[in-house]
Amino acid sequence: MTVSLDSFAQLLATEDVRIDLAHGCLMIAQDAYPGLNVERYLGDIERMAMRLRGRMPQTLAAEERVAALNEFLFEDLGYRGNTEEYYDPRNSYLNDVMDRKLGIPISLAVLYMAVGRRIGLPLEGVSFPGHFLVRLRLRAGMLVLDPFAAGAPQSEAELRARLQRVIPAGATDNLPVAELPLDQFLEPATNRQILARVLRNLKAIYRETDKPERMLEVLNRMLLVAPESSAELRDRGIVYQRLECYRAALKDLSDYVAREPNAPDFDDVRERLLELSALCARLN
Repeated sequence: MTVSLDSFAQLLATEDVRIDLAHGCLMIAQDAYPGLNVERYLGDIERMAMRLRGRMPQTLAAEERVAALNEFLFEDLGYRGNTEEYYDPRNSYLNDVMDRKLGIPISLAVLYMAVGRRIGLPLEGVSFPGHFLVRLRLRAGMLVLDPFAAGAPQSEAELRARLQRVIPAGATDNLPVAELPLDQFLEPATNRQILARVLRNLKAIYRETDKPERMLEVLNRMLLVAPESSAELRDRGIVYQRLECYRAALKDLSDYVAREPNAPDFDDVRERLLELSALCARLN
């Protein structure tokens, strides 16, 4: 685990645009699959792109390359969104996605971007509310694509319908969703933001299925991706406490209250700290 985390930290120790998303996602999968051969799967992605490049004329326009990518991934190789078992954690581990050809929007998008960029498409991830998407800038505007729906282009009406489903009434200062500027929801996500969203998905799954050991693995990586996140630090402290790692819990929660002295849960965390201090004293 320490070696895996050190390698993950090294991957992140560069400017954001140079982070290899597929590599990062495969490293995340090493928590569930300690013997995972990351290089093999990265090689598979390269071979997929080579195979696709080999059957595409170099003169293809961007829209035609998108069509070729969609046909290759979703028709020839059979990748699809896992609508039947959406919350299966395997949908978030890129090796499983590649082995099973099943995924959720963000994991399929990571693969879609990895192959697409290798055939000359500067695809970008979009953390659209409730559903991760991919965008491609064109001379005439922007193409928004949904890898969960076989790379289908998304119209303005479809995007607004998505917003309507996930934005609560009254959350937009009485401005109707139909009048909201779409551009603010279509900004490209950074690579760190994408890795954080993958990890948040896994965290939610393991919280729901009550797997604190798995949650701890996810939170360890999350705090490498977003070390400034006080909420993740607090949550790791609570998981440590549950796993009876009392000194580690005491440190995380002490650091949390030092960072967030006005946090709304300050009193609850302070009670935990008193309990943990007593438990740690007994260990001495």
